Amino acid sequence: MINVNPQRPDFEKLAKSERVFADVGTDLVGHGPVIAVTPVADGRPGAYDENVAKTWRMAEKVYDLLTSNVFLPDGSPVRVVVAPEIVYGARTGAIAQAYYATQGVCANIWVSRSWCYSDELMSACQGIGSSEWQQAAWGLNQTDRPGAVWLKAFCAAMDEKKRPIFSVYSPDLEDEEGPLCAYVAARLLRFARCAAAVGYMRGKNYLSIGGVAMGIIGSDVRRNALLDYFGVGSASFDMSGINTRLNAGFYDAEEVARAVKWMKDHFRMDFGSGKRPRTPDDLLETCCKMTVIVRDLMRGNASLAKRSVEWVDGFKHVEWAQGYNAVGAGTQGQRQWTDGHPNFDVTESILNSMFDWNGFRAPMPVATENDSKNGIGMIAAFLLSGGMSQMFADIRTNWTCESIEKATGCNVSAICPRGIIDKRNSGAAALEYAIDLYDVCGLPKTAPVSDVVNKLRRSPEAREKALAAISKAVTYMGAALTYFPGDGLSSHFRSPGGLPMTAYRYNVVGDRFTCSVVEGETVDLPEPVADAISKRTDPTWPETAWTPRGMTSFDYMRRIGPNHDANCLGLIGADFITLNSMLRIPVDMHNVPDGDIFRPTMWDRFGGDDFKACDFLGPVYG
Repeated sequence: MINVNPQRPDFEKLAKSERVFADVGTDLVGHGPVIAVTPVADGRPGAYDENVAKTWRMAEKVYDLLTSNVFLPDGSPVRVVVAPEIVYGARTGAIAQAYYATQGVCANIWVSRSWCYSDELMSACQGIGSSEWQQAAWGLNQTDRPGAVWLKAFCAAMDEKKRPIFSVYSPDLEDEEGPLCAYVAARLLRFARCAAAVGYMRGKNYLSIGGVAMGIIGSDVRRNALLDYFGVGSASFDMSGINTRLNAGFYDAEEVARAVKWMKDHFRMDFGSGKRPRTPDDLLETCCKMTVIVRDLMRGNASLAKRSVEWVDGFKHVEWAQGYNAVGAGTQGQRQWTDGHPNFDVTESILNSMFDWNGFRAPMPVATENDSKNGIGMIAAFLLSGGMSQMFADIRTNWTCESIEKATGCNVSAICPRGIIDKRNSGAAALEYAIDLYDVCGLPKTAPVSDVVNKLRRSPEAREKALAAISKAVTYMGAALTYFPGDGLSSHFRSPGGLPMTAYRYNVVGDRFTCSVVEGETVDLPEPVADAISKRTDPTWPETAWTPRGMTSFDYMRRIGPNHDANCLGLIGADFITLNSMLRIPVDMHNVPDGDIFRPTMWDRFGGDDFKACDFLGPVYG
C-alpha cells in the first residue's frame, strides 16, 4: 500500500488568514458514533456458497434494527456501516478494517450462521479495529449450520486475548425467514445503545464552572479519571469569568430579551416577600443572561464572534465565542458566587430541559454544585435514553411509612409500603419531571423512554401539549435568602406519581469509579402528606417522592454514596450495567433482574464478579 500525502498546505496564506468561528454543522464537535456490522462465514468452496445469502440476510436484519431504533441526541439514527464483503480470511478481514478506519467506527457486531476460522479472522486484524472498540457477536441458533460453534470458539479467543466481547445467542431455535427474535433484538439494541453512548461522549468535555462547592467531594473534578474511564476531557472556567461576561455585555442581548419574555409568558413567578436583594425584573433578566452565558460556554456561539463591538485591546471576541465543546457541565454556585449573585437554578433547570425560548432541543446536562460525578452520570443517562432530560436531586430525606404517620397522622402503607426518598434540589431538575410525559405522549408506562423522546421529536402536537402542561405545573419562586443571600429563582413543582424512574450515581473510591443504579417509581402522596414534607425542607424547590423497587427507601439511603443522585424517566438500569461493563466500571449496587444483565463473556470467566473483571482489564482508556 502506497501512502500519498495530500497537497501541501499554503502555510503563508494560512498565516495571514483571519481567525473565525468555524461552522461545523453541529453544536458539538467530534466524530459521531459509528457501528460496524461484519458478516463472517466459512471460506471453503461449497460451505461459503451455501451460507453467503443467509449470512447477508442476518447482516441486513441487524442493520435495519439499529437504524430504526437507536437514535442520537439530535434525533438522527445512529450511523451503521457494513463490511464491503463477507469476511472469511485474513485479507477480507483487513479490507473490512481498512474501510472501517475511514468511517470512524467505534463498535462492531460480528454476525454468522456457520463455522468459520474465528481466531485467525480476529488475529489477522486485531479484532477488526482498535482495542477501544466495543465488540459483540451474534451466532445464529439453528441446526443445519449451528452458529453457536463459531460463536463459542470466537468468544473464547477474544477472552484469551483480553478483548471483551458481548455474546448474542437465542435460547430458542431461530426462524431465519422471520424477523429477529425478541431476545436477540433486545441484546443487539442494548449493545448498540450503550456502544453509541460510549462513542458519542468520547473526545467531548465536561465543563467545570467554578470549583468545589461547600466542601462537597463530588465537585472535585477528577480529570484523569474522567479521561481514563469515560474518554471525556475536562475544562475549567472560573466563575469570575461569568461576571466578566455580564459586565462586558458579552452575550446576545436580543436572545436574552427573548428568554425573559418566554419565561414571563410560560411560568408563574413568585419573587418572594419582604426586602429582596434585587428587583423582580433585574433578577429574572440576570438569571436569563447567566443561562445564555453558560450555554455559550458549553457549546460556543457564532454570533458572538461576529460582533462589531471590540474589546479594549482591539481584538474581536473570537476566542471567547468558541466555547468548550462540553457535552455536560457543572456550576459551583455556593458559596462564593451565591453569597452575592443570583443562584444558577434558572440556568440549570432550563439547560437540563428539552424546551427553551428557541423551541424544542436536546438537553444540555448541567450538574448543581459542580458535582461532576453526578454530571457524568447525567451525560451517560441522557445518551442511553435517546436524549431524555435528567433530574439532579438531593437525596434529601428517607421517610418510612411509620415516620410519615407519626409526622402527619396519615397511613400511607398501601401507597408506598417500602417508604420514600424525598428528592429535591434548589432547581436543577429538568422541567419535564413536573408532568407525566407518558400520558402527554399517549404511551404506556412500560414503553421505553426513548419512545417518549421520539414522540416529542416527531409530533408538534405532543410538544405543544407537553410545554402547556409544564407551564401550568411550574412556578419560579424567589430563593430562600438563608441559602442564597444573592437571591435567585427556583423552579417549584411536584412530580406526579406512578412514573418509572431510574436513580443512578457514579462514585470515586481512591482513583477508580464505581456506579450505583436503582430502578423504582415516583409516588403520588396525599396532599396533606406532601405539603407536610415540603414544609419540613424548602417549599420553593422541586419535589419528587420516589420509592425503589425490591428494597426499602432506607436500604437505598443507607447504601447510596454521596448526598446527590441523578434520575432518568424510564427504567434504564440494565443499559447502565452494560455501559459500565464497556467502560470497565464495576456496579456496586443495583436491583436489575439477573435475566436483563448483559455483560461480556469474560465476566463469566471471573465467576460473574464485576469487580474482578474490571480490575483485571483496567479502564478502557487508561
